[in-house]
Amino acid sequence: MTLKNKMTVTGLLAEHIGQMEEIERMCFSQPWSRQVLEDELANPLSRYFVGSSGGRVMGYVGTRLVLDECYITNVAVRPEYRRQGVATALLRELEEFARRGGFAFMTLEVRESNAGARAFYSQNGFAEFGRRRGYYSLPDEDAILMTKELKEDALC
Repeated sequence: MTLKNKMTVTGLLAEHIGQMEEIERMCFSQPWSRQVLEDELANPLSRYFVGSSGGRVMGYVGTRLVLDECYITNVAVRPEYRRQGVATALLRELEEFARRGGFAFMTLEVRESNAGARAFYSQNGFAEFGRRRGYYSLPDEDAILMTKELKEDALC
């Protein structure tokens, strides 16, 4: 049995913020602060899905809703739970939410050097769509834009 079968996916709750802050520090060179995460919880245009087991947050995915786009802000999984289906389950939950909401597509940015993440998103139906030069810092790096269409002719 994989971890995703033991994981419960729920919407973001205030009780998740502390553990999300820990995961941010583990996963990102410029982690979001507790205040930013609390602001996301309060933002009516943001949606987060949290995967947990036994009260432990294993990972989360977040999006901002912009017109007919779900702009994915974060996908993060605790290192000890990676490659066990957690991110896939969270991304699928987000996609189901987006489809139910009638959104046309999902987009995200990923570091150009993050080959593992780029492959993961490609395997989940995202295509490279563009580049944002100098988007990231610490270290300085371009972002690769990736998009997944949810409706035919979404980007026409």
